[in-house]
Amino acid sequence: MQNMAGSKTGSEDAEVPRINQTNKILPWAVFIPTLIVVLISITSLVFPALLVRISSPFHSDVLGTEVIDPFTPGFLAAPLIGINLLVLGIGIAYYKGKTRGLIKKIASFEISKKQAAISIIIILAIFCAVTAGTLAKEETWEDYSSVKKRLATWSISDFTHSFEPHVKYLLLSASTHIFGNIRVIPFITSIALLLLTYFFTANITQKKFAGIVSMVLVLQSDIFVSYSTTASYDNSWIILYLFSLYLVQKFWHPSPVSFFVSIFSKALTVAFLPMSLYFIARSNIPKRSKIYSLASYGVVITILAAAFAVFRKILPSGDTGFNDVEFWQGFASMVMQLRFDYVILIFLLPVTVMLFFASRRGILHADSMLIMILGVLLTSPFLVAITNQTNQPYRFVSLTVFFAISVGVLLSNRIRKQVEVSSSK
Repeated sequence: MQNMAGSKTGSEDAEVPRINQTNKILPWAVFIPTLIVVLISITSLVFPALLVRISSPFHSDVLGTEVIDPFTPGFLAAPLIGINLLVLGIGIAYYKGKTRGLIKKIASFEISKKQAAISIIIILAIFCAVTAGTLAKEETWEDYSSVKKRLATWSISDFTHSFEPHVKYLLLSASTHIFGNIRVIPFITSIALLLLTYFFTANITQKKFAGIVSMVLVLQSDIFVSYSTTASYDNSWIILYLFSLYLVQKFWHPSPVSFFVSIFSKALTVAFLPMSLYFIARSNIPKRSKIYSLASYGVVITILAAAFAVFRKILPSGDTGFNDVEFWQGFASMVMQLRFDYVILIFLLPVTVMLFFASRRGILHADSMLIMILGVLLTSPFLVAITNQTNQPYRFVSLTVFFAISVGVLLSNRIRKQVEVSSSK
């Protein structure tokens, strides 16, 4: 009987993941700054004028409460507070054991390959039905005229003469010459982004159902659909960046190449480099591959530093100081730019908190998704604070993708393990 009890205990211990001290502290270290940034970002959802009011350089007498009342609630304030209280109640019930059975059933639900394939076809058919009609229309975005003008004079030889989004121009040029329509390849790129969202989520969670859920969440995003066929603000930079993360899991060698190419689609992806390094460090890949992958990104950093030294004289200049007013007002842009994406705005905080608890349980890449959310939300405030750039809605398509993948990760049962690697690997 004692041996039987001992073997049973040993079996149960084998099923429970051993989380070392680093994995106990790291979730907190990632969660706290992410939570703070998320709370600041959604403040404008509850009180739309608050951040603008308190960070305004004008004297309080000028912007008195009779002009701008900082505590006037927004129309989504009630849904945000109500749904977050509901999620909190579900969380309390879960820890009391009242809803664990239902939540475990949802987390363990899976679909077959055939069902996943049919779902993907349906999702893509809906996307094509919603957006294909825009291909025959001329763009009305403000930057379209400048993009079209630059494309008329652009050639491949410009790669070595200037620091521009050459990959973007290459794809738009191919779209114009091959299809006779500048919007076709951006349309194809958006389809590819939907597919990659599925494959990336399914890969890191080992669940096809999680991939489908993430795909649906991207499709329902107003900001994704709005920019899915535009040549002015195409999604090539996002898909190249996400592909670099996907390659880390599948075959790390081309990963830094995809990341490097994404910079020449949009230079903003340089700011995503710390997110990539964290994702690699927290991936369950062989130790040697992880070291080589991180080292290869070190080469990318060296190349970027050298390129900056060469092109710094021709890069757009401007104020290089830190504008604290623009920084704080940059947080308000997320709510304004995503004002029609109700799912993301209302559920961003609950998803952030649930990712923390998932990371505490050892769910693979739950903490990585927190870093992705943190990185994207900080990009806009820092961008407008240290450059002369303005906030643009299309940049938040990346937040849509990472939010969708985060929800997929919450459906994962894949526990992080310490990978023991022999020298032959």
